[in-house]
Amino acid sequence: MTVLSLTAQPADRILKTLRVYRQGPVLTIELNVPEQGNVVTDAMLDDLLTVFQEQDPEVRVVVLAGAGEDFCLGGDRGEFAQHLADDPTGSGIRLSGTKARRVCDALASNPAVTIARVHGRAVGAGLALALACDLRVGADSATFRLPELALGLPAAWGGLLPRLINEAGAARVRELVLTGRVFTAQEAEALSVLQKVVPARELDAAVTAWAKPVLRRPPAALRVTKTLFGSLTAATRLADVSALDAELMASVVAELHHTRGRGRTA
Repeated sequence: MTVLSLTAQPADRILKTLRVYRQGPVLTIELNVPEQGNVVTDAMLDDLLTVFQEQDPEVRVVVLAGAGEDFCLGGDRGEFAQHLADDPTGSGIRLSGTKARRVCDALASNPAVTIARVHGRAVGAGLALALACDLRVGADSATFRLPELALGLPAAWGGLLPRLINEAGAARVRELVLTGRVFTAQEAEALSVLQKVVPARELDAAVTAWAKPVLRRPPAALRVTKTLFGSLTAATRLADVSALDAELMASVVAELHHTRGRGRTA
């Protein structure tokens, strides 16, 4: 993100998992745990919530990016395991899932236009974060995967499933979820998971090309238009049960943990 300058951290806490850049009305949030593939942890969710809560109203565009080789490799399995070790009923997973929904809702309902800048791999929760953004550009080498079923988990994180069905269609999403196969940036564009695919070296230019006209739009008209889009797309989802994501995830994981525990002692 060479064209952007680093801003000060939010006043009340140090961000441990993000780097935040600001150039005028453009704010870039970079997931910044590259040695771990930018996996989503409770600490990262807390950091993201802090940034959104303290977002300057003068910000007109928010760019979500990832440091290192990958955009985001999904949720932290080790943290999941620790939550279960601490409380086998899944209370920690419920709390984490509630944070995830708040973060994705903060992206989707952000008063600024949100742009996902995707490179490398976007897996599970990483794909959910990108999908919550208004606009999504990916490198032509980017890949995507929904491995939840293979891990014994439901596709219930941050409202992922209803957003994905709304963008790509139920039949195609069903195949991706049930098989857990890797799909390419080109297929993601065909499914409207991405709206644009460019060579990796052109990602920043593509983000800038989208941001420039947005910054010329009257702020009030832009906010109202975003609200209209949010209302209309929500209506097309019919019965959106993603409010239950945290409860569903906790219940399934707790039951899986209990079943495996009985298997070990049998």
